[in-house]
Amino acid sequence: MYTVIRVKIKEEIKKELEKHGIDISQEVRKFLEELYIKIKAKEYVNKWIEELKDVKPSKKGFSTKSIREDRERDFM
Repeated sequence: MYTVIRVKIKEEIKKELEKHGIDISQEVRKFLEELYIKIKAKEYVNKWIEELKDVKPSKKGFSTKSIREDRERDFM
């Protein structure tokens, strides 16, 4: 679903942009869509941070031990 948004700008700005072949509606739409994506990304990151805040870190050496076990299993 779409909605209509009206924006007021100075006539001088509108004329200059149109003179240079800029599609104002397209540029405004693109800007708002990119802003939406950034906002949603920030929300997801904040959600992940919140979900991971109670996760305890792995013990020291866990990654090295786990990789070694995987490699040894692959050779067998």
